Amino acid sequence: MNRVLVTGASGGIGRAVATAFAARGKRVAVHYSTRRAEAERTLAGLDGGGHVLVGGDVADPETAERVVAEAAEGLGGLDVLVNNAAANTAHPIATTSYADWTAAWRHVVDVNLVGAANLSYCAAQVMIRQGSGGRVINIGSRGAFRGEPDHPAYGASKAGLHALGQSLAVALAPHGIAVTSVAPGFVTTDRVADRLTGESGERIRAQSPFGRVAEPEEIASAVLWLASPEATWASGTVVDLNGASHLR
Repeated sequence: MNRVLVTGASGGIGRAVATAFAARGKRVAVHYSTRRAEAERTLAGLDGGGHVLVGGDVADPETAERVVAEAAEGLGGLDVLVNNAAANTAHPIATTSYADWTAAWRHVVDVNLVGAANLSYCAAQVMIRQGSGGRVINIGSRGAFRGEPDHPAYGASKAGLHALGQSLAVALAPHGIAVTSVAPGFVTTDRVADRLTGESGERIRAQSPFGRVAEPEEIASAVLWLASPEATWASGTVVDLNGASHLR
């Protein structure tokens, strides 16, 4: 499992995942949507060589196909896809206009669920042709289980992503491809930095009995294991990574 495509790797969890794979001698395709400069920073910080940069909005089916093709070409094949690219925007039902509501649902679902489905399809075709198995690992969310009242499209899209992973786990097992998902709670990333300050941050950290939120590297460690040969039998699993902040 030496050739890895990580979507949404311009920062946060994606950057940590790309960094962790490269540190173990893997070649990584670093994907970005709009933050090219940040993705170039990720690329420049990776150990080893042979890494590539691929860009584009994965909500577009043709772009998703191109992203996988460019990653496979640049890496000489593809063994692991990490579906990390995600969109999120607040749209609480009581205070959001109908136009903004429908726009939020369309965008978030197109990136988080449909985009991941299309990337998984394209990556699976490469892996099947190679005939050496592979891994698809989805970065889901605790919000799929506990609800996201201010971000309902995000919670629903992540629940769909978990279900997609389980369906593909059954469909792709005969080809030696294992499919899993992780469901993080709050993680220290730039995207949620403002929510982790002041009283809001205190409330969020108090959700876990550890009194803190996760670091991106903790999520990356789980992804590394799920990509390993030892984790084949975990196919179909959704791994909770929320510091006991939500138990099910």
